[in-house]
This record gives sequence, structure tokens and C-alpha cells, in this order.
Amino acid sequence: MGEAPVGLALAARGTWVVLAPAASAPGAAAGPGYPGQVEIATLAGPARVDLDGPATATFLLVLTHGAGGGVDGRDLLAVRDAALRLGGAVARVLQPYRVRGGRAPGSPVLQDAAWLEIIGALRQKYPGILLVQGGRSNGARVACRTAAAAGARAVVALAFPLHPPGQPDRTRADELRSAGTDVLVVNGANDPFGIPSEADAARVVVLPGETHSLSKDPAAVGTVVASWLSELLSS
Repeated sequence: MGEAPVGLALAARGTWVVLAPAASAPGAAAGPGYPGQVEIATLAGPARVDLDGPATATFLLVLTHGAGGGVDGRDLLAVRDAALRLGGAVARVLQPYRVRGGRAPGSPVLQDAAWLEIIGALRQKYPGILLVQGGRSNGARVACRTAAAAGARAVVALAFPLHPPGQPDRTRADELRSAGTDVLVVNGANDPFGIPSEADAARVVVLPGETHSLSKDPAAVGTVVASWLSELLSS
């Protein structure tokens, strides 16, 4: 990967630093020593991770945000709550460029490499359980691009941006198809970034009345993901 960009902290990559005690999110059942928020060092700088769920979970769901967003989007929280009710642990990752205050992710190569370091650190804390990764918009793209390398059993792609608005010829369907595992896509019927084809993923669910934000009825997003995760866990 070469040298880290100038100005990055010299913390050992994969270092896990507890920033806050266990959170009390709905459905959370934190065990002894279970951190609520941690910082993980990567080649792109520190990532901030909010953790919810039992210390002994049946699966790990790792979620991340869109290009300029955060980890408290209503759709992401609805998916978190759905996973908690199924006995999973949930990590919501604020990527290094957002921790620095950036709005755009920059190089996909660097972004993906940092993501895989985050996943590696999380897997050390949650060994031997099924991994599902996902995110909304740009975060969904990262989850798809890195799924195979991360060893993810499945991907949850919320508001997958099939193409830039008004530019359907610049399709990103190949990112869905190359995930190498099952992908659930949940998009709004009125999303200007387009809607993937049913041939592009294991399942594509289109929610009426929703836009790219998936904010009108986040509970519906959670219901879709909960149903799909239930099927996945029982297969």
C-alpha cells in the first residue's frame, strides 16, 4: 500500500481504542466489557465505530454511511434494530474521511483497503460468527466491492446508487454483480440514482414513495432487512 498519507496518526493499524462505554440502544444487551464506541486505526486514519448488541452474538452486521453522511441515518438505525432483535451484534462505522471532516470518500482503492482493515479488527473481536456487511449509497458500494475479500456471507445495500442522477449510461451494476455473495438491495421507487435490476442482486426490494434517503418509512426498511436476515440465518 505504500506510506500512509502525511498527517495520519502513527497508531498501529487495527488498534482498538474504547471511546465510550456500552450503549443502551433499543434491543441491546451489552455484556461485561462490551464497548459502546471504539476507534480503529487504518492506513487512511482512524475510523469511529458504534457497537450495539450482545457480547456473544449469533452474527455480526457491519454498516456504514453514504458519501457525506453519518451512522445515525434513520434507515441505518432501523436496520440496526432489526439485527439486534435477531440476536446479532451491529457495528456502525464512521469511515476515516468522515472522522477527518471530509465530505467525499476519495480514492475507492484507499477507501476499500481501510474498510478491510476495519473488518479485520472487528472480526478479531467477534471470531467464528457469520459476517454480513452493508451500508447506504456509497457505503453500499464499499460493502459490495469488498464483500469477497472480507469473507462476508451477504451484503445489505440500502439506496444503492446505480448511476449518477441523469446519467444511466454510467452504471455501477458491476459492483453488485461482483460482490461474490448474496446481496439484498433496498431502494426507493423515486430514487434519482436509479434502481438496480432484479438480475443484479439476490433480491431487489423497491419501496413505493421513497427517495434516495429512504427516510419516509424507515420501519419498512427494517422489516425488509429483518425478513431477509431471518431467511439467511436459517438457511
